[in-house]
Amino acid sequence: MGMDRALSSKMGAKYDPAAEAEVRNWIKQLIGEDIGDGAMNVEKNLRDGVILIKVLKKLYEGTSNLPPACNKMKLNYNTMSAPFKQMENIEVFLKGANAYGVPLNSLFQTVDLYEGRNMAMVVATILQLGTEAQRNGHESVEKGLICGTKPVEKHVVHFTEEQKRAGQGIIGLQAGTNKCASQKGMKIGGARHIADIKADDMNREGQGILSAQAGTNKFASQKGMSIGSVRHIADIRADDMSQEGHGVIGLQAGSNKFASQSGMSFGSVRHI
Repeated sequence: MGMDRALSSKMGAKYDPAAEAEVRNWIKQLIGEDIGDGAMNVEKNLRDGVILIKVLKKLYEGTSNLPPACNKMKLNYNTMSAPFKQMENIEVFLKGANAYGVPLNSLFQTVDLYEGRNMAMVVATILQLGTEAQRNGHESVEKGLICGTKPVEKHVVHFTEEQKRAGQGIIGLQAGTNKCASQKGMKIGGARHIADIKADDMNREGQGILSAQAGTNKFASQKGMSIGSVRHIADIRADDMSQEGHGVIGLQAGSNKFASQSGMSFGSVRHI
């Protein structure tokens, strides 16, 4: 039982016997080689990379619409049993498969096969290679020899100049619509009133200067203009705060001994 668990962990939990059977049948009909049954036998027969390169050479030879990148590939393999030579064969296959159209993210790693770390990924790469054979129009496809899923064709849409210009006069609904109601008088964002205060207003010398924003007295009258509000402050003497001082009229306000006080006001008015 412990041996089976270790083997299952090594081979990968997603190993699919049905996918393996599809790959085994495809390779056997292409080059007449049998890769065996079961993950361990598949690993044993493919780990030197020779069968894989033979499959790739068969695809190259029978593909009339060969991708340009394939012309630079040399699919030579070594039959020596030295580990580094066998791993070199696997690397040749991976580079050749990528040139044929298999995406990089669909390629297994060398150790996945040589050390049996992920045989499910090895089978998946071969299935993808079969998909690319369909896409590139390999001669075996016409005979009904198919491996992998059907390739998805790219749907390219070409727009005419008239179609492109037609969209330039369309106003999106984000800008509003004139089909339901008028947008007249609408404002986006509130208005903020900001008073510009000159720096020279902060000193005494600038207090007697009227800025151009308030108008100018060189061309027209400033009559009726006021800057700032008017505060009326009455000067009240300290003795006015007591009850006794309420009946006393100070001399600053005049005297009632010589003339009438009619029309006089207590305290001067200062305009600030």
